[in-house]
Amino acid sequence: MGLRGGRGVAAGPVLVLGGRSEIGLEVARRLAPGRVVILAARRSAALTAEVAALEAAGATAVHCVEFDADDTASHAALLEKIAAKHGRIGVAVLAFGILGDQARAEEDPAHAVAVVHTDFVAQVSVLTTLAGLLRAQGDGQIVVFSSIAGVRVRRANYVYGSAKAGLDGFACGLADALHGSGVQLLLVRSGFVVGRMTAGMDAAPFASTPGQVADAVVEGLRKHSARIAVPRILNLVFLATRFVPRSIWRRMPR
Repeated sequence: MGLRGGRGVAAGPVLVLGGRSEIGLEVARRLAPGRVVILAARRSAALTAEVAALEAAGATAVHCVEFDADDTASHAALLEKIAAKHGRIGVAVLAFGILGDQARAEEDPAHAVAVVHTDFVAQVSVLTTLAGLLRAQGDGQIVVFSSIAGVRVRRANYVYGSAKAGLDGFACGLADALHGSGVQLLLVRSGFVVGRMTAGMDAAPFASTPGQVADAVVEGLRKHSARIAVPRILNLVFLATRFVPRSIWRRMPR
């Protein structure tokens, strides 16, 4: 049975799509003891430090595979190859994405499209393939990272926010479609995360660290939660944002 006792974290390899992601690696490190971990990323041969950290955390083996999130045509073949080689996927973590440059995106359509392609289109491609693979095996868990930016899109980062809003809606619909299949989708709505992606930016209220997000993710996997907010107080913030007048909302910072 894929899920231990019908609950808890699914047994089997942990797949991190976006193998350099700080949050993805923190999740993998917490799940690593006694498991195979697969890191999928560009320049996968250069993941030496990441492999060592996961081996030190107790992974039985760590494999690196080449993965280009933007090359959607390659997704199905890659994921099918991973499943064929390593067996039933226990937990798949979609940890890739870009923040982009809002000012540039407002002037450069190609950059705006690139942000939406990576943060929404590529995620849809991976999720659709993963859902089919995990449905076929009858179990498994998928972790998708949305954001406070996608709950109500702000003028200050509407390109990134709109991509996250699309991903959030797609993930919610997919989770409903997977109901009864044995496959769980965990949607993570996080606030500002202090890390490489946000380096040089002033931290927003209710900021968290990659480790704190990973702790919440593992707890959500164990409880089979459908959606979590990190930190939890953001659930109240999400509710409050619905009532902020648009004349005020458009002046909100990112």
